Parts: sequence; structure tokens; C-alpha cells
Amino acid sequence: MFDPVTMKLNVEPLILSALQEDITSDDVSTNSVMPHAQAGEADLICKQDGIICGLQVFERVFTLLDAQAQAEFFAEDGDTVKCGQRIGIVRGDIRSLLCGERTALNYLQRMSGIATYTHETASLLAGTKIKLLDTRKTSPNNRIFEKYAVRTGGGNNHRYNLTDGVLLKDNHIGAAGSVKKAVEMAKEYAPFVRKIEVEVETLEMVKEAVLAGADIIMLDNMDYDQMKEAIAFIAGRAEVEISGNVTKERIAGLKDLGVDYISSGALTHSAPILDLSLKNLHAV
Repeated sequence: MFDPVTMKLNVEPLILSALQEDITSDDVSTNSVMPHAQAGEADLICKQDGIICGLQVFERVFTLLDAQAQAEFFAEDGDTVKCGQRIGIVRGDIRSLLCGERTALNYLQRMSGIATYTHETASLLAGTKIKLLDTRKTSPNNRIFEKYAVRTGGGNNHRYNLTDGVLLKDNHIGAAGSVKKAVEMAKEYAPFVRKIEVEVETLEMVKEAVLAGADIIMLDNMDYDQMKEAIAFIAGRAEVEISGNVTKERIAGLKDLGVDYISSGALTHSAPILDLSLKNLHAV
């Protein structure tokens, strides 16, 4: 759940922007059939098994449109939900329920889909010490929602943004001239409390990163035998992360390598939505 400060400063402006995208002047469909205020309620129905996530955001869409609106939920973020299950009831001015329906469902379906996919992926690492990480491969202006969904599904957040930590990727290394030089420059510039992570693609780069004193070494798009050789050379002198086209289907073949982290952009860029619906709208 988002704390009150985060909700006010970081979440609500994004929800308002989404509502403004959907309502540029008025909702002509709603205003045609509901010209006056009328209290009503509707059921939130699950149409697919999965992990629910984003209920607080779902409710806030409606309360931003109607201060008197409220939602009653029969599940919490992180709960397993089943097809056909009534997850909650939303009450308020019918006009606001109609105006906010799609925006509220878009958030809830997307966040629940990510939580579900993350949960399925993380479960494949059960019994290991490996932490499943997300990436910055999020949809623009939705990162706060999508990374929250990853946590809800049992994953962990990598950097939230570029200010959050040092990750020297191939183009950073190219700009600096070498792995060694990039690490040296990062140590000189970045606050000492920040770990320095280096993305490597070859065994030569692995060796250079270790000798330069990198804290975390990301093995990017290496094949299985290359990763085994790299891990043997690192020999505990740095933490190890595996990355590069990591999907749910590939996880099982990676977990025996004994690394510290596996990062997957698929958690946010490839998770399908969880099918949810607002039904049975009626006046009360």
C-alpha cells in the first residue's frame, strides 16, 4: 500500500493525468443517460485466476472524481483471487462510477497482471537464495505502479530510476573507454555508500570488472557455460546478477548457478493483464 505522502505527491497526479486523458471536456455517453446526480453501486468481479494488486489505486480513481465515493473490498493486495469471485463493491454518484470505470480498471488489471506474472516467476526460485529483480523497462509514467506490483507479487525492485544507483552498462563503458576506467570514474564521482554494478558480456570484461573492484557484476546475455566460468572466476569477490532476455520459461534453467540476483524486464514489459470487470451497476 502507498503511504499518504507518496499517494499525495507521486500517485494522485498520475491518476489525475490518466483521468484527464480520458475526459478532455465531458463524458458525453454518461451525461446523455445520467444528467443528474444519482447514488449507485457496482460489483468488482474477477474473470481470471491470479494475484490482485492495485485496490488502493482503483478506489482513488473514484474518490478523486467524487469525494463521497467509497469502495468495500473482500480481498487485499497480494491475495490470490479466482475467476468469478466478487472482489469488492464501489459506491458513489453513478456519473463518477461511469466516468472512472475504465481508468480504474486499467490500473487494476495492469498491476494485477504484473503481480500475477511476478508471483509465477518468483515461485520457480523457491528454495534458493536468489532474489528476483525487475528493471527500468516500465511503461512511461507508470513505474511507481508497476514496481509496486512486482513487490506485491513477490519480486524485488532493482533501481527505481537513474538517481538510485550506479549501473555501468555497455554504452557507459564505451564512453569511459574501458571497464576499469568506468569503475574508477564511478568510484570517484558517486557517493561512497552506493554500490557500483557493471554489466559485462564477455569473460574478459568479467575479469576486468573484478580486478577494478566492482561490487556487483551483471552477466548479460551470456550462455550457460560462459556464466559458469564467469561465476567461478568471480569466486565471491562480487555479487552476481544474471540478466538478458530472462523470462518465466528460462528461470528454471538458471537457478542452479548459485547467483545472487536474476533480473527480468519481462516482469513489467511482458506481463499480460488480469481480466477484471465492473458489473451490475444500479441505483441505490
